[in-house]
Amino acid sequence: MDKATSQPILNEITQQIKELQAGNASKTGENELALNPDTIEAINGLFLLMAANYGNQYNAAYPTTDRSNIAKRLWAKHLNHYPKNVIMAVADQIVGGETFLPALAKFKEYCDKAYSLFGLPEARSAYIEACRAPKPKSGFNWSHPAIYYAGRATDWFFLSSESERIVFPVFKRNYEILCDRVIKGEELKAPMLKALPDEVSIPLSKKENQKHLADLKKSLGFND
Repeated sequence: MDKATSQPILNEITQQIKELQAGNASKTGENELALNPDTIEAINGLFLLMAANYGNQYNAAYPTTDRSNIAKRLWAKHLNHYPKNVIMAVADQIVGGETFLPALAKFKEYCDKAYSLFGLPEARSAYIEACRAPKPKSGFNWSHPAIYYAGRATDWFFLSSESERIVFPVFKRNYEILCDRVIKGEELKAPMLKALPDEVSIPLSKKENQKHLADLKKSLGFND
């Protein structure tokens, strides 16, 4: 990599370090105390991976131990809300596909799109799949089990009876909770189709359905 190409990257990294150095010592201490131990472990692993993969670029950006430690604290502060599994999966993806040493902003972009690394569609695609899936829901070939469980948690009748404006925020919240569990390593089992599925039970009357929907909306804080 020539000097002209590398300079913008090094300038951005240098600016990030200056921003952190500008903070006073007590504030830095508070930030460090709030860091998740898993995040610290992930950042240490990430920097080892970048040092091994980017060599001269890494050494130019972080020529001393003090510089790398300052950068680690900065990255840990801004990546603290991402699960360890996301940070490490993104690190592996970046070193396998990016020619240049990534800046923090670039790494965060990857983290924001990390659900795809775990086979999880983004929230709106998952919502559309949940809405379009035929009955019995447990027998559908879901692209990921998290979508089924998010739909079930949202309530299938509510999902099919209300507008996207009302339903999608509820579904999205449930789906993101499940996605976080998957990213943290939990395995969601695919739903099993029962010999006598729930869908063949005696259907509710129109009046009963309306009452069920009204009760559900009230529990979710929606007003008519």
